[in-house]
Amino acid sequence: MPTGAPGDGAPRPEPSVEHTTHGVGPWPGGRAEWPTSEQFDPELLERGDTRNVIDRYRYWSMAAIVADLDATRHPFHVAIENWQHDMNIGSIVRSANAFAADTVHIVGRKRWNKRGAMVTDRYQHVVHHPDVSDLVAWASQQGLPIIAIDNGPGSVILERFEFPRECVLLFGQEGPGLSDEALAASVAQVAISQFGSTRSINASAAAAVAMHSWVRQHHDFGPPAP
Repeated sequence: MPTGAPGDGAPRPEPSVEHTTHGVGPWPGGRAEWPTSEQFDPELLERGDTRNVIDRYRYWSMAAIVADLDATRHPFHVAIENWQHDMNIGSIVRSANAFAADTVHIVGRKRWNKRGAMVTDRYQHVVHHPDVSDLVAWASQQGLPIIAIDNGPGSVILERFEFPRECVLLFGQEGPGLSDEALAASVAQVAISQFGSTRSINASAAAAVAMHSWVRQHHDFGPPAP
């Protein structure tokens, strides 16, 4: 198990297959063998850790995990319009956590389906904006361009689009897509290429594809393994 303190500058391991998908029991060896680093949670060490976290964070406190993630979050944000209590938002939050997005912005209704987030919202920064104009004002203050992910007229296919390193990826509702106000506030409209008969893919799937495309363009994976 990891023993370095959060933010200690240690290199991050490359993504790998997780070995403890169903959690782990109490720390082997009892109290005498407990690690002493401050990020470990005594209650988890004693009772086990069945949370939805990667092996690296087993037995860590929630605060320690958030602090460690904050040190390496990517500089893109995710925003979702929520006028109809879209059931996809929880899944989008979960994907944002997986791809280490800086923050998720909920635009419109404040309440959203947290069940689909699988508790990842505890580790992911999530903020609320009452309307599109509030999101636009915030993005302007931060100097962040808004990129609309929508397959409407005038869109550029994602496979040929270069995302700004610092930006907001904006997604619409399942069905109606983005509002006219949201599209007007965006500096670019990007569509995911499709080759079947359906008009669109699921909103949470589209969000995951777009986030991963940003990661492929901007994350430093280092040299390939020998």
